[in-house]
Amino acid sequence: MPELLPSNKNLHVIQSVGLATPAALAKLDGLIVVTPKRIPAKLWREIPGADALATIAKRIGPKKSAHSRLANQRATAVWLQRIPVQDADKHPIDAYGWLRWAAGVAADALADRPRHLGIVTPGLDDETADQAYTALLLALAAHDYCAPDFRRKPPKKVSLSSVRLLGLRRQLDVTRTLAEARAINLARWLTALPANMLTARTYRDVLTTLANECGWQSEFFGVTRLEKLGAGAFLAVAQGNADRDAGIVRLKYRPPGSRSRPKLALVGKGVIFDTGGNNLKPFKSMLDMHQDMGGSAVAVATLQALTDIGFPHPVDCWLAITENRIGPAAYKSRDVVTALNGTTIEVIHTDAEGRMALADTLTLAGREDAGLIIDYATLTGACHVALSDRYSGVFTNRAMLNGALLEAGKQSGERVWPFPMDADFDDDLKSGTADIAQCSIGGEADQILAARFLQRFTPKQTPWVHVDLSAVTRKGGLGQVPTGLSGFGVRWTLNLLHEQASAMTQVLGGELPVVSQ
Repeated sequence: MPELLPSNKNLHVIQSVGLATPAALAKLDGLIVVTPKRIPAKLWREIPGADALATIAKRIGPKKSAHSRLANQRATAVWLQRIPVQDADKHPIDAYGWLRWAAGVAADALADRPRHLGIVTPGLDDETADQAYTALLLALAAHDYCAPDFRRKPPKKVSLSSVRLLGLRRQLDVTRTLAEARAINLARWLTALPANMLTARTYRDVLTTLANECGWQSEFFGVTRLEKLGAGAFLAVAQGNADRDAGIVRLKYRPPGSRSRPKLALVGKGVIFDTGGNNLKPFKSMLDMHQDMGGSAVAVATLQALTDIGFPHPVDCWLAITENRIGPAAYKSRDVVTALNGTTIEVIHTDAEGRMALADTLTLAGREDAGLIIDYATLTGACHVALSDRYSGVFTNRAMLNGALLEAGKQSGERVWPFPMDADFDDDLKSGTADIAQCSIGGEADQILAARFLQRFTPKQTPWVHVDLSAVTRKGGLGQVPTGLSGFGVRWTLNLLHEQASAMTQVLGGELPVVSQ
């Protein structure tokens, strides 16, 4: 069996307070120099041996980057990169702009295949330098990532051994940045695995390994157990599978001294391959459907990041793992099934399987009385049509949360857009034979109808956020990530739980799984 977990570890980051020395530079294969747009002459004194770079920078002016080498035995490559100031529309640079800038810088630097890379930010104030370091560490980790490769002779890649932050005025806390980088790469890796390798059974094995490494408790709700519970919505999707390996996995993170009740529940759609069922997808639409478990990958990766940073609240992670196959036993249009919470559902379209699998999973999560439920799913093509693959859609049963959801996207660089959740959308989900129709026949505003459907399976008293991951993959990359699979959602969630803590508490009140700023 091939390796199903990545070997990629955290970047090894070394911090050096004080001016860069010739001895420190001599240990580097490459050095990224991040400067203001206009460079004062005295700035070059902070980089020994950078005289040639100063000359080049003066010649090319303030809008271009420069490349040179230090005159040391290692011939250390040096890249001069000016900070981004404004986007094309003259707006101040935002978090996404920083990440895009860092992606270009990382691509240039790693093209030289360095093993030991340095970053120095002479002339920048502390806030700007921190933004540069954060964006560059995220970008370097994303570019240094090795995707699953099952060729007999995969191409060799020189990976970074260390990144040294030079010329610091103080030690930086990069714990969260590295945790986010590692988690994003885990989500990218899991989502890239072929469906015949990441099966329902092997996915459970992967999660068991992660649970052992991270100190999580794990529980599995298999088909037999779900049948006894009456989880008809999930089982309708799973009944077309060739085996009975599908199920719902619960992972429990419990920090020392915490109560057993989860303050946060992360829920992920883990459809490891989606044919569309009896409403079979055409070729191009089915080609990458091994990526339809991307929501579960983001959920478990977010749990890993929270674990790495020592999140102080207990967290549950619920993953709905199944295939959606075609066959004699597969569920059909106009079937009526009974979900775990007793709701009867009229099946309309078998390719709307994600909301079916999530319905019972959300019900299980809701029974644990979590303080906040967030679910992640590659749920609808309609969200992609509405937002493209640059943004993801967010939906909530607490409209006053939309400001915090939007701000988390702006600050993390993982941009989201809130959609309306008015009750009259339910008119399009009325059924003559069941409590609710799975979706509408026409498909208009399907991303909203899917969210309205899912809301029926979350407790009214529990704040709930649904993320429709239209940005889980983007050709050419997104933000700091250079390849299609983006790992979108990890940084957004951590920002929501940390930087938006005050806004969340003010809106919702009570005990919440948020951390004071």
